[in-house]
Amino acid sequence: MVVLSPLQAELSAESNRLLATAASLSDADLAAPSLLPGWTRGHVLAHLAQNAASHLNLLTWARTGVRTPQYTSLQARAAAIEAAAAHPAARHLADIEEGSARVAAAIRDLPAERWSAQVEGMRPPPHPAWYLLVRRMREIGFHHVDLDAGYGPADWPERFVTRELHDCRACLPREGGTVSEVVLRNPDGAIVARWPRLGSGPAVEGAPAAMLAWLTGRSRGEGVTLVPMGRLPTPSPAALPAPPPWLSATAPADLPATPPEDYP
Repeated sequence: MVVLSPLQAELSAESNRLLATAASLSDADLAAPSLLPGWTRGHVLAHLAQNAASHLNLLTWARTGVRTPQYTSLQARAAAIEAAAAHPAARHLADIEEGSARVAAAIRDLPAERWSAQVEGMRPPPHPAWYLLVRRMREIGFHHVDLDAGYGPADWPERFVTRELHDCRACLPREGGTVSEVVLRNPDGAIVARWPRLGSGPAVEGAPAAMLAWLTGRSRGEGVTLVPMGRLPTPSPAALPAPPPWLSATAPADLPATPPEDYP
């Protein structure tokens, strides 16, 4: 179960970075738009607080074996976010702090044998409970960027980028893809990974964090290059197709049942 300790440490660090940003925001800041259409920063923080509570539901399911849905319904989730979005900054910060602490305690107290228990989010497939740490970090990492409050894709830790690219590729649908290939390059231009046979359309390339931002809708494609067959790279975001569907599943379908030595 070696992977659990580093995942817990990463989750704690991600939570602390989010809390630092939340603590810097005023009531007026939270009323301003986020990067998510139709949502203020207050909506984003309300979602993150309620997402913590939803992970507690899934950790309870893992601990007890009794099916405990992540959310009552998508409609109830949306209504709760809307109701909490206009809370004052101090209330949002307290809710995020409390949620983070309760999730950390539930993770710490889960019996070792229950990390292989199967749980399920609002969409299939079911997955082992250890993957909840990855899912919670995903929520924090991407929505921290959505706050548009000084934290961007360049601030994502390398481990986060590597893991999310791995899972993004694992969950990409093989039909209706908008690109044929993704090529990841390090800063000196060397290829570090290549994802072939993704669908129709051009190939794209870029640095890992820039590619993850584009694939997940956190950028317009800055740092991602379109490479049509037989042509020179075209670094204009306007030339890029829409990114392939992201997060079509809440987890890869082939996760190991017991916590692995490392992930990915």
